[in-house]
Amino acid sequence: MSHRRRRNAAGPPPPEGIGGSSTAEASSTGEERPDLPWAWALGSERRVLALALAFRAANALLVRTYFNPDEHWQCLEVAHRIVFGYGHLTWEWKRGLRSYLHPFIFAALYKILSLLHLDSPWFMAMAPRLLQSVFASFGDLYLYKLSKLIFNNHVAQWALFSQLVNWFMFFCITRTLSNSMETVLTVTGLYYWFVAIESVKGNSVVSKQQAASKQSPPSRKMALLIAALACAIRPTSAITWLYVGLLDFIQMKSKSRFIFLEVVPLGVFVLAVTTFLDCWMYGSRIIVPLNFLKFNLFSSGGDYYGTHVFHWYFSQGFPSMIWTFLPFSISGILKSREWRLAGLIVWVLVVYSILGHKEFRFVLPVLPFMFMFSGHNLAAMAQLKGKGHNEKGRLSRLKLSVILLILTNVPMALYMSLYHQRGTEDAMLYLSREAHDGRVKSVLFLMPCHSTPYYSTLHYNLPMRFLDCTPSENKGTLDESDRFLMNPADFVGEVFGNLSSFSHIVLFESEERHVKLLLRNSFQEVKHC
Repeated sequence: MSHRRRRNAAGPPPPEGIGGSSTAEASSTGEERPDLPWAWALGSERRVLALALAFRAANALLVRTYFNPDEHWQCLEVAHRIVFGYGHLTWEWKRGLRSYLHPFIFAALYKILSLLHLDSPWFMAMAPRLLQSVFASFGDLYLYKLSKLIFNNHVAQWALFSQLVNWFMFFCITRTLSNSMETVLTVTGLYYWFVAIESVKGNSVVSKQQAASKQSPPSRKMALLIAALACAIRPTSAITWLYVGLLDFIQMKSKSRFIFLEVVPLGVFVLAVTTFLDCWMYGSRIIVPLNFLKFNLFSSGGDYYGTHVFHWYFSQGFPSMIWTFLPFSISGILKSREWRLAGLIVWVLVVYSILGHKEFRFVLPVLPFMFMFSGHNLAAMAQLKGKGHNEKGRLSRLKLSVILLILTNVPMALYMSLYHQRGTEDAMLYLSREAHDGRVKSVLFLMPCHSTPYYSTLHYNLPMRFLDCTPSENKGTLDESDRFLMNPADFVGEVFGNLSSFSHIVLFESEERHVKLLLRNSFQEVKHC
């Protein structure tokens, strides 16, 4: 609520696992296996990308709600400050816990909008998510390619269906969270990693030539480069790549070559580039990944924002994300026996479970792999001919499964993206339009800190004040947000006096009744979001 001062695909994959033929269109009996009804649109990878681009663009435009403060405060707010010279830096940036690499991507977008004079309130709010939708589209494409590589084309089609329909992926992947970018990089990197495994195991002329010259597959270097970028954006991405790398490292014949001629050079190169960027932006010598790991892993600094029980990811978090796809994914794991990929999912969930502070978005990078297994199961159900099963019954079961998945995911995706916690986004868009029309002079946010977007959405340089929640070095010390929630009226009177220095106040309806007496004489309600 804002107040203004009164003024005058499908069949089961081949048992070989990795390297299943992507061109096998018939079952062992010679009968064709059905694809998705819209399989004609997936005839080539270009069509898959085109479909993904169109879908994710619509996805981005439909996401109008507030999910996590980091989407704005750790990315867009920083990018806005880089380009336009104003924007708030949270305490993490003052302690050197964040890299400028991710915000720089969106800073480039802001710069382009500025040069083209397109930095209007609507474009400033929607353009970053539209850019992220492009990255998300490539994540969809590489999930399709990875599924096709490990299983086959039919599984790939159903895996893509699963990812596009899932409510949480729709809700989250086009947001400008570093976790969204990490997810795209993880899927893409693993595709190139599995391509490298396949090329090493194969008997092609290229593989023999590489073995003769002791050269590693180019795709493995690409995978390592992408992995390094993922770790630069989210240092905890190393959890994923530690598992992936160690499994193959154990079987490698030239371990020292892999370490010193591949991992170290690429890792040092990316670290050097990002460190140079961070030192330049911070204005001092700093190694962000080290600071990040020290704070979040070794000192449990993240616990300040709350903790969950050890089993939360297994019992609540991850099942809520994958939702009704869960039984299909578990069945797909058991049927496919692709234990390596299943082990990666379990590994990530277990390691993150050790940390006290838990969030849905932390395990987003392994969510797409569950859709690969869901796709495997759906592809198996779509098989035209099976042993001792009636064809009509099997197809009916598939149709019922698809209807169930759509009915339980699409409405939830739309509700969470269009309605749930939308008020804070709408309030800032309203203030942005009012500010550009000269009707806003200063703003006070009487709500828990970081509950709304900030300058990156307002896009107008005027005084604003929110309740600070910087962690105190003294345990038990209450921040401004906690003090306000404990006793709103006394806190406002003590800290802000009569509020006459603000033209607008933004607060939740639940807190409004506690400070209504302070607002009654000087403010009137102008927008209810």
